[in-house]
Amino acid sequence: MVKIAIDAMGGDNAPKEIVAGAIQAAKEYPENEFQLYGDEESIQAVMTETLPNIRIIHCSEKVTSEDEPVKAVRRKKDASMVVAAQAVKDGEADALFSAGNTGGLLASGLLIVGRIKGIDRPGLMPVLPVVGKENRQFILMDVGANAQCKVQNLEQFAVLGSYYAKYVLNIENPTVGLLNNGTEEGKGNDLVKSVYPLLQENSSINFVGNVEAREILNGIADVVVTDGFTGNAVLKTIEGTALTMMSLLKENILSQGIKGKLGALLLKDTFRSLKNTLDYSQFGGAVLFGLKAPVVKAHGSSSASSVYFA
Repeated sequence: MVKIAIDAMGGDNAPKEIVAGAIQAAKEYPENEFQLYGDEESIQAVMTETLPNIRIIHCSEKVTSEDEPVKAVRRKKDASMVVAAQAVKDGEADALFSAGNTGGLLASGLLIVGRIKGIDRPGLMPVLPVVGKENRQFILMDVGANAQCKVQNLEQFAVLGSYYAKYVLNIENPTVGLLNNGTEEGKGNDLVKSVYPLLQENSSINFVGNVEAREILNGIADVVVTDGFTGNAVLKTIEGTALTMMSLLKENILSQGIKGKLGALLLKDTFRSLKNTLDYSQFGGAVLFGLKAPVVKAHGSSSASSVYFA
């Protein structure tokens, strides 16, 4: 049995959407246990079903978006995120999920769950779809855990991402690309130029050089490495572009009257496939990779569907 500790109070739509997603997952995976950490009264108020593999652990506090992360983790001992992280450390749960404060989750991971030996900083790592290639995915790391990165952080992200791509995504000899503003060697800022030769010389990874943001959705590399500030901007641009494209398609179909609607009906399966490819909610959350146990961060505005897929 896998036990998952869920911060039920984290996120813009907590606890309603978090609980709804947990219920959906609990029904799909009855052999696993889903532990909801948070205010019991608030959780019970949005519980639409009672399932034997869902357990509520009452917590009197929560880490908010206004909290200073490290101080909150150290002072709010009964916060849902903190208690859930402690459960993972103590072996009462196998993994932690939260849609709450990213800094708070990073601090909980570092201070409570603990780092893997040899890793300075964990990175947020979503698995994203390669457009036009069914069932193929790539990793983008880091997307927000570390706005300021050092050279060794990016090198470690490359190694961690390669490991995940090989052993979890089953990609043999995964390629690693360094996100840059050009493909030529010598391009980029000081950080990127400094890490480039280290990635070239690292025999444990299959480094293919610099890659541009416009190429990553085409599968130019299985692992794309960048600092957290840049990665977060890229991820949100991908999300925003996907939403805009779907909105434009809908707007244009409706504006064409009956002819447009008939055409859309004929292409229904194609549009559904496109929507599924571009729907970031189906990729749930990003793994905070580099810790002693799995810690998953979901988008703050996650719906029940996003929570389920995470």
